[in-house]
Amino acid sequence: MVLAQPPNQHVMKAFDLTGKVAAVTGGARGIGLEVSKALAEAGANVALIYNSSKTAETTAAEIASANNVRAAAYQANVGTQSEIEAAVQQISKDFGRLDIIVVNSGVTSCVAAEDYTPSQWSDIMKVNLDGAFYSAQAAARIFKEQGHGNVIFTASVSATLVNVPQKQAAYNASKAGVVQLAKCLSVEWVDFCRVNCISPGFIATEILDIHPQEWREKWFDMIPARRMAECYELKGAYVFCASDASSYMTGADLIIDGGYTLP
Repeated sequence: MVLAQPPNQHVMKAFDLTGKVAAVTGGARGIGLEVSKALAEAGANVALIYNSSKTAETTAAEIASANNVRAAAYQANVGTQSEIEAAVQQISKDFGRLDIIVVNSGVTSCVAAEDYTPSQWSDIMKVNLDGAFYSAQAAARIFKEQGHGNVIFTASVSATLVNVPQKQAAYNASKAGVVQLAKCLSVEWVDFCRVNCISPGFIATEILDIHPQEWREKWFDMIPARRMAECYELKGAYVFCASDASSYMTGADLIIDGGYTLP
């Protein structure tokens, strides 16, 4: 086999996800929540995979009602291979198929490199890199059997540059690993699925709330756009990657950062 080629179709139809089934890790808040909404708005049935959210089931119900699609929430710790494997298998069983997985779960910390404890380093890698692989692997087993599928990783501009003034070597290394992982998997799995990354810059989410205001002011000075993005500004990119509109794109890393990586 070769990379699947859809028929030529009206461009709006190429973006249409009607009837598709998508799973989103970290899908109940932040970027993942907006991605879940976007996929549903494009017609997909959506499974929100969460770890600790207390509102995931309500959120899924709201997405289903607003978009006339099926949506449900599934609890799993992506850093535990058996948990994410079971959740993805259950999603495929409940929905009858799985077409798309958005591997989005992530955590961060700011620790000077010389001060990292083994557990602090491991905690980041377990979710951001190990969990990303386990999530993609679980979906790929289904995709291989089906003969088709689509993996979209949420990476970061931190895979490309070194953020300042915060010290976050573990986070940056984990996201660089995700980008290279996606490239490797896109080649290994080319016969049955596409694999791409989206690398956001500074996005206004809870993950940045821990940082002091003076850091934010420094970031704004470094971003040509002079502002952070809202999560919804990433929606189109994820729908593009999930749809036939990007049918010849695999192994790519889309950087969406208001120009942050350019100067």
